[in-house]
Amino acid sequence: MNKMKPPYRINPEILVLIVSVSEKIGEVNAAFLHRPAPELRRKSKIKTIHSSLEIEGNSLSLDQVTSILDNKRIIAPKREILEVLNAVRVYDDLSQFNPMSITSFCRAHAILMDGLVEQPGKMRTKSVGILKGSAFTHVAPPGNIVRSLMKELFDYLRKDEDLLLIKSCVFHYEMEFIHPFMDGNGRMGRLWQTLILRQYSPVFEFLPIETLIKERQSDYYRILGESDNKGESTGFIEFMLQIIDDSLEQLLATQNLPRTKSDRIEIFREKTGSEYFSRKDYLRTFKDISGATASRDLKHAVTEGILEKTGDKRMTRYRYI
Repeated sequence: MNKMKPPYRINPEILVLIVSVSEKIGEVNAAFLHRPAPELRRKSKIKTIHSSLEIEGNSLSLDQVTSILDNKRIIAPKREILEVLNAVRVYDDLSQFNPMSITSFCRAHAILMDGLVEQPGKMRTKSVGILKGSAFTHVAPPGNIVRSLMKELFDYLRKDEDLLLIKSCVFHYEMEFIHPFMDGNGRMGRLWQTLILRQYSPVFEFLPIETLIKERQSDYYRILGESDNKGESTGFIEFMLQIIDDSLEQLLATQNLPRTKSDRIEIFREKTGSEYFSRKDYLRTFKDISGATASRDLKHAVTEGILEKTGDKRMTRYRYI
């Protein structure tokens, strides 16, 4: 990897995918799908955790992972239950991690691999290779240069002018190539790409990217290997952008559901913050509802102690408490 700039090319296929992803992000924002309803967010998180761990060999079913999140007891290997519990700790509060910080990166690994490896959160200092059958499919860089390689990678992430969409894919590939930890690199690569993408759009916290990777797992590993052989991540960037594009397509096709009054109130909180607003302001955001529905939404929020109300008739204003 050249200092600061990992090797890859922006080809026509990548440009087409960037345009497609950008257009879909616009549709997502217009339909307020960047912040799905709580139940949809929960289902997405469960699928994400299940898929990411299944890729790494965890045998728990989706129902078992759901039961663990519901604090129900299940009969399963302790290690696999711990993998789920650790992942839940990380995915429950992604905002605690700074995707541009190597310190935050190591802290996330420490949580994700707590109780599963000897030194969670510590980068390796030993040599390591990935064995498939009797042959090594990847020999990672020597342990004594791992930290400097990861520092260069984070410098690229912070300073390079390419789109975050591109940089998220490059980081994912390069991190897998460097293999900075003795174990847990795969789940960290997928987690960190999600964190980087959240800075591009909040919808990426809830997209089923890991689920689609699991469905195309053989292609995922094949393209990682091909990129290793070519010495550049261009093919992997194409693959991951296609995954992202398909995830957005799936979201637009399946989750453009009617909003409840609680959904609308929560969405508008994000839009307006603590500023005063009128019913007319509310209606400008939710053009598909009637004035009577808007009034019922706002009345409900006042009754529930979510909003405070001042003034009367046309001078009525609301503000989130």
